[in-house]
Amino acid sequence: MLSYIYQTRMLEDGAVLVCLIFLSSWGCDTCAYCVGMLIGKHKMAPKLSPKKSVEGGIGGIVGAALLGVLLALGVNAWAGMSVSPLYYGVICGAGGAISQVGDLAASAIKRNHDIKDYGNLIPGHGGILDRFDSVIFTAPIIYYLATFLA
Repeated sequence: MLSYIYQTRMLEDGAVLVCLIFLSSWGCDTCAYCVGMLIGKHKMAPKLSPKKSVEGGIGGIVGAALLGVLLALGVNAWAGMSVSPLYYGVICGAGGAISQVGDLAASAIKRNHDIKDYGNLIPGHGGILDRFDSVIFTAPIIYYLATFLA
């Protein structure tokens, strides 16, 4: 599924669309963490990932969509492109939602094998795979949304 990063790069404006893959995955993760820490009360999936909250999940999706809009405005202003901020916002928001599915899927694998983290290379994270578990799921979605919504 990571091959979709390359396939996305080969699309028209692919370099910017690849940015959407990482922006929606990592942006959603960061926004969800911040919102969840601030106002998170309701557990999303307590058995899989006890610290994730519904509020954080919603905040992550909204944050990813806003980041997509900001990216569109940035490339329009500084790269001379003319992409729709709404289009990038929708793609990034959908990517953010799917990235949470990828994150929970990786958590399920870890729980089923009684391991807490995939490694300790990055302090404070569950290993390198923890940075890319959501990207694995997000890349195909961004590719197909960019292909069919264009």
